[in-house]
Amino acid sequence: MKTETGRVEELYTAPSKGSPMVAHDAVELCDGGLAGDRYRDGTGYYSATDGCAVTLVDAAVLDDARTEFGLDLSEGVHRRNIVVRGVDLDTLLDATFDLGEATLRGTKLRPPCAHLADLVGDEVGDALREKRGGICAEVVAPGRIGVGDELRVVEANPREMGRHIAARLGGDTE
Repeated sequence: MKTETGRVEELYTAPSKGSPMVAHDAVELCDGGLAGDRYRDGTGYYSATDGCAVTLVDAAVLDDARTEFGLDLSEGVHRRNIVVRGVDLDTLLDATFDLGEATLRGTKLRPPCAHLADLVGDEVGDALREKRGGICAEVVAPGRIGVGDELRVVEANPREMGRHIAARLGGDTE
């Protein structure tokens, strides 16, 4: 069962658009994104139009892509900055959460990009369908994050809180 806590399994940056992702044991999360990442530096493919400082993806989704579709999205091929396990990323949308020494807020869903389809094939769209491509987050408070750090929700998404209350009361959760 997924909770409102999780753990960082992997961290990645890419210095420029199209360049391979670089794995890190720890990295500084600064205003605007991860130190040394293309989107913080304004050199990412979508930098001019996107406004996505940091991206997160669920490790379980990457596992499913391998098992169900034969897609190997390991070692940063997924093009996301932070791989987490144990938390439902949907609950992080509009929520504030701590990650290592930093605090972030989930802002929007992140569908797979065309560059990813070029790397692994069009079936990546099927593998990451239905909100499984990850999420974007903005930096609320900078700090260092590392592999193994806990992700903990500190201010839940108001819609999620309403669903939990309704479920406890036996009401409609939609």
